[in-house]
Amino acid sequence: MDFRLLGRLEATRDGRPVELGRRRERCLLGVLLLEANSPITIDRLVDLLWEGQPPSTARSSLHTHVSRLRAQLDPDGTGRYGVRLVSRGGGYAVEVAPDSVDAHRFQAMVERARIVSPADRTGLLRQALALWRGPVLADVASDRLRERIAAELTELRMSATELMIETELAADRPRDLVGELAGLHAEHPYRERLAGQLMLALYRAGRHADALIVYQQLADRLAEDLGVDPGPELSELHTAILRRDPGLIRSRPAAQTPRQLPAASRLFTGRADELGALTKTLTGVTDRDTTVVVSAIGGAGKTWLALHWAHQNLDRFPDGQLFVNLRGFDPSGQPMAPATALHGLLDALGVAPSAVPTDLDAQIGLYRSLLATRRMLIVLDNARDASQVAPLLPGSPTCTVIVTSRDRLTGLINGYGALPLQLDILDEAQARDLLARRLGEERLAGEPEAVTALVNGCGGLPLALGVVASRAALAPHLPLAAITAELHDATTRLGAFDEDDPQASLRAVLSWSYAALTGAQARLFGLLGSAAGPDIGLPAATALAGLPTDEVTAILRALQRQSLIQQHSPGRWRMHDLIRLYAAERAERDQPEDHVAGLRRLVGFYLNTAHAADRLLDPTRPGHGWAVVDPAPGIPAHPLPDRAAAQAWLDDEHLCVQAAQQLAARQGWHAETWQLAWSLNTFYGWRGHLHDLVTVWRCGLAAAQLLGDPAVEALAHRYLGRACILVGQHVEAADQLHRSLSLAEQAADLPGQARAHWTLAWASEWRGDNERALEHATRALELYRACGDPVGEGGALNVVGWYATRLGHYDQARTHLESALIVSRDTGNRVGEADTLDSLGLVAHHTGQYAEAIDHYQKALAVYRDLGNEYEEADTLERLGETYAATGERGPARRAWREALRLLRAQRRSPDAERVERRLRHVGGSGGSGGSPTVPGRRAGPSRQRPD
Repeated sequence: MDFRLLGRLEATRDGRPVELGRRRERCLLGVLLLEANSPITIDRLVDLLWEGQPPSTARSSLHTHVSRLRAQLDPDGTGRYGVRLVSRGGGYAVEVAPDSVDAHRFQAMVERARIVSPADRTGLLRQALALWRGPVLADVASDRLRERIAAELTELRMSATELMIETELAADRPRDLVGELAGLHAEHPYRERLAGQLMLALYRAGRHADALIVYQQLADRLAEDLGVDPGPELSELHTAILRRDPGLIRSRPAAQTPRQLPAASRLFTGRADELGALTKTLTGVTDRDTTVVVSAIGGAGKTWLALHWAHQNLDRFPDGQLFVNLRGFDPSGQPMAPATALHGLLDALGVAPSAVPTDLDAQIGLYRSLLATRRMLIVLDNARDASQVAPLLPGSPTCTVIVTSRDRLTGLINGYGALPLQLDILDEAQARDLLARRLGEERLAGEPEAVTALVNGCGGLPLALGVVASRAALAPHLPLAAITAELHDATTRLGAFDEDDPQASLRAVLSWSYAALTGAQARLFGLLGSAAGPDIGLPAATALAGLPTDEVTAILRALQRQSLIQQHSPGRWRMHDLIRLYAAERAERDQPEDHVAGLRRLVGFYLNTAHAADRLLDPTRPGHGWAVVDPAPGIPAHPLPDRAAAQAWLDDEHLCVQAAQQLAARQGWHAETWQLAWSLNTFYGWRGHLHDLVTVWRCGLAAAQLLGDPAVEALAHRYLGRACILVGQHVEAADQLHRSLSLAEQAADLPGQARAHWTLAWASEWRGDNERALEHATRALELYRACGDPVGEGGALNVVGWYATRLGHYDQARTHLESALIVSRDTGNRVGEADTLDSLGLVAHHTGQYAEAIDHYQKALAVYRDLGNEYEEADTLERLGETYAATGERGPARRAWREALRLLRAQRRSPDAERVERRLRHVGGSGGSGGSPTVPGRRAGPSRQRPD
């Protein structure tokens, strides 16, 4: 059988139409086919088919509809027509080949269109769009239901249309597109991307004034209907048209163009053969992506070479350049995970953090799709091994990749066809030229023998030569012969990185540089070698040193002058990893006690500042009676005046905080280790760093187990279970959560059991099992009552009411919520009071008591605003708008949604913001309801649905 959902619901068997029965049965079939081969729970089907207001007979009616549909789809029960309606997973599923359903064919064709060449893309997209005959399930689904079940599919239709237009615009056929774009713009007057495409087509067709009129009309419409201005991309296009920017005449990429290359070193010299080899290699292959592996000993100038070539060839890559340091040979021993690298690359390509898939394979697919037609250069610096690099290869013949590594990465060469370029040390002439660039030809000419000795002593390593040149430049009156003598007095080498080559005396160079430092400089240099993270800011360096800020600043500047550290951005320093390794060795050998004390100060600084930042981000997050480990005396947390400062600090420092956790774990500081996981939890959850969240809680759990505190171990199991839910690892999540519950039960820890049941309720909701969620919530309530915790009891009453609402048990929900409100007010729990008022508003909305719902929502908003809880405020505003829309009060609905949209954008909750934008367009354009009430589940606020 074949099914058509993109328009009226139709089915054919052997080419002949099939009668599908009554409207609700047809609607049931459509809903199941949209999620073909995946079970939909009975609760959800009832909620969808009766649009949130099921009669008492809904479940039995559903079973009747299923029986009739089975008879129509598979008359003889053999499945010979390729379709079966089965009971599975507490619900029903239609088992059918995806390509027999037009909606799934459409999705597959669009995905393929993203990765094919532009020449093939337009035709494939037009074929895909031709499958649409009208709105999804046009004859059986209401607008309200369609918004709930097919919003993503409808949005994909528009995205495919815009991609098709973008591809045709790139082919410079503006006149052919103006008519089509004008019709699309009239049909979708709020879509800024379509408006921009129409403006660009008009401008390229010579209709400059018409292009400006389109912008002005859209700006007026957005201001009047939605209360917002056009976005920055459309505004920039408008400005470019006003000034008749010649760049508009040729096609340009619609996405942002990243330019991430660091500056090339001015000390780079020679390497003409290697540069020529790179050019020949990277321009000689046109039918597939070109990847070159530049490998050599550490400090040989691999990155210098890659960047110098890249800057010489910028014109070859008009769509941008990406650069990422993979930290493959980082002294911490923690190379950057591919998921972390992909997160940064997708961010550079314009993907919002909340839009990044949680699954690694999905991240890779999105990354390669975005690069499919772009002419870009990707520099992957300091790679550890082939497995780290392989997920980051674009797979497009338009892209070029340069990988640098100390490892030759034979797995990448043999398995992926990468081309090797082995970098040798500099020859004598090149090394001498490097010294001349820094010291001047005149100084070198006066001591030719000393220059030769310096070059030989450095073994041709650019890093070693750079250190020597810096030393000589800072001492212009010191004879080069004296430097040579000092250099050759140090005979030890830097271990494995010297590869037993007597000419590569890098440790000799560094030991001499170390000996030239003052006592205070040598101390901080050694401490910096073991510091956590890829770099360090001034406040953290001050904590590490245990000195006043002005003294630390002076020492950092001195170390920078001697090329031992680099200030790569204002207020942040980093070391080359070879120097860092040497510094750590010296610290451990020369000042072991001070070394450990400095690291503890640093970990304490990161812990206490991150903990303070977490409290500012989510002040409603409850504690569990534990105290954060105190910082060292005189080393306070970095002051964070408000939530914005906390967010900015974590944006800058979260990698260092996570590295501090790894450092604490290696040192056996178990309390600090699990508390650092706690302190990163809110930030990583809200920012979408979900795999990092799993990582920190795995480490935190290991520390909790070593600490031997069952309460902390139960907490860590629970948080790791929550993190696993967020990345889709539901089997492990269930295991972790049940371990948490078991530990709490063994310890007779009633509050711990209550929290575990609360979390299990949330996990059940993620699996679509609201009945089981209600059972866990009810058990949590019983436990909170048993242990005499009125605050917990109030919260649990609210949660029971929440899940009762989800199941349509409105009387039960109202009873529990009214009790929750009394308890919350009696205990002074204002967060619980606001949460319960919000839940009461939802019940009132579902039961058609709209005036009561509005009153509850407005009271909840007053409390949230007084508390400064903007996260929950945004969700409540959205629901308030839905209630206003249900009563036909379009003006108040728009005002509530506009304010919600402002907050959601500020919180970077992109999917939620996009949903509210759709509601604003709908109520502004049609005058109808904005859709069904939002029932937060996976995106719900922390107090009600993220138990802590």
